[in-house]
Amino acid sequence: MDSVFYVIFIICSFFLSYVVYRFLLKRSNKYILKKANVGGIRWGLQTKPIVGGLGFFFIFLFAIFTFMFFYGFNFAADYKLFGVIMVVIISFMMGLADDIINTPPFFKFIVQLLSAAILIYFGFIIDISPIKIINYTITVFWVVGIMNSMNMLDNMDSIAGPVSLVILAGSVFIMFFSGQPVPDFFLLIAVAMAIVLLVFLIYNWPPARMYMGDNGSQILGALLAVFGIVFFWNTNSDACYCYNSKQFIAVLLAFIIPITDTTTVTINRLRRGKSPFVGGKDHTTHHLNYLGFSPRKVSSILIGISIFSTSLSVYVTCFLKQWELIHFIVFGIFCLLVFVSLFSLTYISKPPQRAEN
Repeated sequence: MDSVFYVIFIICSFFLSYVVYRFLLKRSNKYILKKANVGGIRWGLQTKPIVGGLGFFFIFLFAIFTFMFFYGFNFAADYKLFGVIMVVIISFMMGLADDIINTPPFFKFIVQLLSAAILIYFGFIIDISPIKIINYTITVFWVVGIMNSMNMLDNMDSIAGPVSLVILAGSVFIMFFSGQPVPDFFLLIAVAMAIVLLVFLIYNWPPARMYMGDNGSQILGALLAVFGIVFFWNTNSDACYCYNSKQFIAVLLAFIIPITDTTTVTINRLRRGKSPFVGGKDHTTHHLNYLGFSPRKVSSILIGISIFSTSLSVYVTCFLKQWELIHFIVFGIFCLLVFVSLFSLTYISKPPQRAEN
């Protein structure tokens, strides 16, 4: 479709996002949607409304209905869209159930496995090996890992949302510059979700007036898992399957913040004999705060890293046609430096000690 259509679509998405969040923020004072587990270990107060995901879901549906209205829907031609719709719906419902009744981690894991199975069935498979079972296994680990990673990254105001926005923006750039044909619904979904994340940032910027909740982080996790497969994994796939390090580097660069935070928290909690799936104040974001950075500065630092790193990923994917060992070394060192820097903070910085009574 022409540029006029997308301009109108962007304006409508922005207006609807703003209206939805204004409505939810006002109504939440009367019909409060807040975390069931208010006593859980979290960074901020759990008494603020967790309606961010409701806005994500509404705008996602708006993008889908817009696509169907202007393009029509042919299951044979758009079967992958049906898979995306299914996964987003069950992810949203799972996250909402966890917000309302505090479901056990096992329930979330089962739904995430189901999401991975649905995506594989509809053809969203990481193409890294001629052996299908290897591709299926890595895809399952990827989907479950990213959905959990986004849930864990939503640990402080304005972290998970902006990082997701940057990755979606990177996907849009790849759509335009990779030279590979992609279905139009990907662009509509990416643009709509980017707009709603921008509007959500108004209300989630420190000090936040609302949170996205698990209902929001699971939608973002599911969508980023899909976009990661299509635009970062498979755009960089190589038919020879000769240890294609370009795929891994492109993914690491784009998802450096969620991968680093989740890996850091998992390692540290397992070392202490604790479950990685229980909330805590030991994320990389928290340790940046312990060093003296305000929540706004913490958010700005991680957003800056994400923008720079995702830009490198887009460069690797779209413009670096001849992949050589030196590229793997240089970009690999960059990823390692980011990980080591943030990981080491968890040993350098310490939370402030409470005054003794």
